[in-house]
Amino acid sequence: MEHFIRPEGAPPTNGYSHAVAFAGPMVVVSGQVPVDADGRLVGEGDAEAQIRQIYANLETALRAAGSGLDHVVKLTVYLTDLADLDTFRRVRDEHQDAAHPPACSLVKVSGLVNPAFRAEVEAWAVVPADS
Repeated sequence: MEHFIRPEGAPPTNGYSHAVAFAGPMVVVSGQVPVDADGRLVGEGDAEAQIRQIYANLETALRAAGSGLDHVVKLTVYLTDLADLDTFRRVRDEHQDAAHPPACSLVKVSGLVNPAFRAEVEAWAVVPADS
């Protein structure tokens, strides 16, 4: 996997790569929301608790597919409130290597399937050859 965080002539980034090149099998993870293994909402009104649960769900799904957070090449992040962006970035940086960040899109949405959800994150990742 090769990360092109800021190719010459590209604008500055904040925790993402403009491009990530990779080879091999992939796994695509559906949008993960802040619910636990029993389907219960985690962190109603608490963006940090919700984003931490989302990352736990991402990690679980990736592991099941033979991958992991360190192999994510692309994230798509949906936030209902851009005031949660710094919180998202802080939690993301705890879970992903800042030296090799994935490509990322961020979308501000008016709402998600459950009005209590503040965020949803989907991922594309490489399945390493040794898995």
